[in-house]
Amino acid sequence: MTSIGIFGSMGRMGQAIAEVAPKLNAPVAGGCDMGGDADALARMADTLVDFSAPAALEAHIAAARAAGTPIMIGTTGLGARHHALIDAAARDIAVLQTGNTSLGVGLLSHLVREAAARLGADWDIEIVEMHHRNKADAPSGTALMLGEAAAKGVGTTLAEAGVQGRAGLTGPRANGTIGLASLRGGSVVGDHTVVFATAGERIELTHRADDRAIFARGAVRAALWLAGRAPGRYTMDQVLGV
Repeated sequence: MTSIGIFGSMGRMGQAIAEVAPKLNAPVAGGCDMGGDADALARMADTLVDFSAPAALEAHIAAARAAGTPIMIGTTGLGARHHALIDAAARDIAVLQTGNTSLGVGLLSHLVREAAARLGADWDIEIVEMHHRNKADAPSGTALMLGEAAAKGVGTTLAEAGVQGRAGLTGPRANGTIGLASLRGGSVVGDHTVVFATAGERIELTHRADDRAIFARGAVRAALWLAGRAPGRYTMDQVLGV
């Protein structure tokens, strides 16, 4: 059986993965949190998952790279520097980074990209997400992932087309933009809706997460899929086969 090492093992996702993994025939090799021995965990495990914090990611990637151990990264709030580190690591090990490990969201991302590509330039795209009151980053990693999927569908990037935090006298909506709005409150695990709107009609693609276990199951499945893969940067689309 393929063993899994958990970076961020004391967090909510880390604990959920530790509970789910044995049920999916994936023994937990161990866990590591702030101040722990990342290198030792990377050597012990057959594959790794990271749901820690952006500040810890560099050390975890370095440990995985040194040990030659594949790593699935679900930590959100990453910046350009983190993605550069992931790209560099992917030259030596298999790496999968995603803003959401739910298999349903993975399929939603695929549908969003397809819809954006097929509907045409006269359809406006807006993304709305809601999470619990304690979530630290906004927009969510999932909203950004969906935004990138939509942008790819229309032949651009979210960096070029994305619009966040509209306020005041903004004027008419600019053509070709992708709007992102964030809501926070209560204990919402995660709701995401992508709206495609044009004159006289609207399409809404929605995913609602009611149980954090869905992310844990997806993370374990992705980590097991990574085991034995050649070095490279992989996506949830490849795990799903879409």
